[in-house]
Amino acid sequence: MTCRLAPVIIFFAKVAPRAFAIASLLIAQAIFGAQAQTPPSASSVFLEDFTWTELRQAVSQGMTTAIVPVGGTEQSGPALTLGKHNVRVRLLSERIARELGNAIVAPVVAYVPEGSIAPPTSHMRFAGTLSIPTNVFDATLESIASSLRVHGFREIVLLGDHGGYQRELGRVAERLNRQWVAGPTRVFAPPEYFSAATEGFASLLRARGFRDDEIGTHAALADTSLQLALAPATVRKDVLQSGTRLDQSVGIYGGFPQRASAELGELGADEIVRQTVAAIRQQIQTAARSKAAAH
Repeated sequence: MTCRLAPVIIFFAKVAPRAFAIASLLIAQAIFGAQAQTPPSASSVFLEDFTWTELRQAVSQGMTTAIVPVGGTEQSGPALTLGKHNVRVRLLSERIARELGNAIVAPVVAYVPEGSIAPPTSHMRFAGTLSIPTNVFDATLESIASSLRVHGFREIVLLGDHGGYQRELGRVAERLNRQWVAGPTRVFAPPEYFSAATEGFASLLRARGFRDDEIGTHAALADTSLQLALAPATVRKDVLQSGTRLDQSVGIYGGFPQRASAELGELGADEIVRQTVAAIRQQIQTAARSKAAAH
């Protein structure tokens, strides 16, 4: 088809060069203009990928759920990077947002309570862990949620990937909901996200013959498998297979990571997304019914 049209195009260019030039310009403007009107955020659910006008438009068109991923910068043994929680909660939040269909993911909260600094306790005993006071953490979450509320978000979901601050997430949600009782915005902190990542995933692993003393609670089989599935670059596979001591003395708690695999991790990731999406939808529906009944 292109070969047959070529003589026609050449003839038109010679006979009416000005008309040909104008037509070519109009066609180019139509093509590239259409591309320019497609926002770069069109395929993203991450807030920082939007311009402010794109975000305003997205909210006005029904993208009114905001997910606030909460991670943490802490040691996870010698085979997992210090940003494990931050990378994981961002990737899982993206999956959850896409499943919900009307959600946008805020930047990850990477600074969380990790233990006393002086003297160092808990994960602070290991190099690279960063810790902030609980009251600072609470105030940070409240400010983030308040900002999102101002911008029109009606459901704000706090998702925490780390066990140490789960109660704080619930407390912040309760406090803000009391303050905002007369308004349309509600804050949710579904415990299902963390319970699916821990006990829910552990149940799936037990059904496949793995024991609790291998599954572990931190940087062991379950934790490492999730990372291999979601972000394999955060796992030092050579360390897992090197014969290096992998136990509590190096920050691995309750189990052993050597038999971790991406295939096992995908089971856990799917379970986290499934349970969290169901919990968010249920909590939003419950809140809507309660508000309707109050009126």
